[in-house]
Amino acid sequence: MKYLSTRDESVRIESSYAIAKGISPEGGLFVPETIPRLTLDEIGALAGKSYVDRAKSILSRFLTDFTPEELDSCVTGAYGSNFSSEKIAPMAFVKDGLNILELFKGPTCAFKDMALQILPRFLTIAGKKAAGGTKIIILVATSGDTGKAALEGFRDVENTQILVFYPSDGVSPMQKLQMCTQEGKNVAVSAIKGNFDDAQTGVKNIFTNPDIIKKLADNNMAFSSANSINWGRLAPQIVYYVSAYCDMVESGKISCGDKINICVPTGNFGNILAAYYAKEMGLPVNKLICASNSNSVLTDFLTTGTYDRNREFYTTISPSMDILISSNLERLLYHIAGSEKVNEWMSLLKAEGKYTVDDKTLSEIKDLFAAGFCDDEATKATISKVFREDGYLCDTHTAVAVTVYENYRAQTGDMTETVIASTASPFKFSKAVLEAIEGRESSLDEFDMVKHLAEITGLECPAPLANLKEKQVRFTGCCSRDNMDEVVFNMLGI
Repeated sequence: MKYLSTRDESVRIESSYAIAKGISPEGGLFVPETIPRLTLDEIGALAGKSYVDRAKSILSRFLTDFTPEELDSCVTGAYGSNFSSEKIAPMAFVKDGLNILELFKGPTCAFKDMALQILPRFLTIAGKKAAGGTKIIILVATSGDTGKAALEGFRDVENTQILVFYPSDGVSPMQKLQMCTQEGKNVAVSAIKGNFDDAQTGVKNIFTNPDIIKKLADNNMAFSSANSINWGRLAPQIVYYVSAYCDMVESGKISCGDKINICVPTGNFGNILAAYYAKEMGLPVNKLICASNSNSVLTDFLTTGTYDRNREFYTTISPSMDILISSNLERLLYHIAGSEKVNEWMSLLKAEGKYTVDDKTLSEIKDLFAAGFCDDEATKATISKVFREDGYLCDTHTAVAVTVYENYRAQTGDMTETVIASTASPFKFSKAVLEAIEGRESSLDEFDMVKHLAEITGLECPAPLANLKEKQVRFTGCCSRDNMDEVVFNMLGI
């Protein structure tokens, strides 16, 4: 299996190089040259397997230059005792039509653990294959959950250092505390004045700056990424959609071969892109439903064909989706329209902040995707309704997906069984969740809110969040987008 760049098809490399590099030198993202296929018989066989076995089967088709022993060590090491559910990514069958894929059972209580517990293992092996012992420097821009999951995954991993940038006012108090108390000798965290798009653009600029790249090379260092622009971050996410389908078959909800819908709350488009890859592999999927909050740039694009980031940015109660530049969309556009069109559209996005795809591309997108968005009030109303009527507590991102799905079903009459990706523990967003349930603002501090939320719902706050109260804050710095490179050099001591 070779990997190409979305912006330069002459780039053709092994998966280990794609993972070690993270991003192509001209700024393109690595994509598989071909998408491997799964037969229904193979899917049926996986239905009787563990999550670890399912992961080995799917990932072996994409990471063909990893030996079976290397892949086994990565998968078994990642999905071990650090997940609170033996199923790793269990299904919660709440009621007919509401099948929730719980992706928050890992050590940081967010779906990013599903990939970021295995990516450091991939990188350790890929670095030896592709980087010849070069020290790998991980740069991360986060809208909340990626930062902590990456820090935890790379903590004290040999021959790596990791620096995370987060928007100073764009994450929840619990998310900020998770990052700023992070332990480990090779980790660093900095706030950035601005929003996630500022942080993400700054990181991309550093990645592709030849002077910075040379300075690192002179010190036997090289950049890589833990964001979903890195194929090693995205590939593991394909696994849990295949696994969810297998669990639906095992539960009797569907028969093998029946189609499902998949509804995903997303800002950077990576989580739903993984579902697209699962569909392209042969997973029986009817519709991919993209759910956005008030930052509805993806909804507008998927319905009109025009991507326009020149709009008001909203800070919402679902902060991990507060994004206006959705990097992973580039991969979808490549698969549909090719590198020439991608270069044209990405150049327009950089120069003018918007682009419009051709009619053929839009038609293919509409065949694959449905899309919708909701504001904070609708999100809170859904949290309250689902808890009151069904006894299930959603976080603010999952509630966006539930809202959009219910609107989709009402508008289309599509009663296909649907898997809804649940991306985080509700205790990571206790203020908004508590206010949704009680219908009033809370004046409690973060940990008193967590305690009160546990009391009124009868649920237990996950230990990784509850234990933060006793941890010391290590990182308090804040920078501007213009001096992010200085923060990087200071961290590296170069």
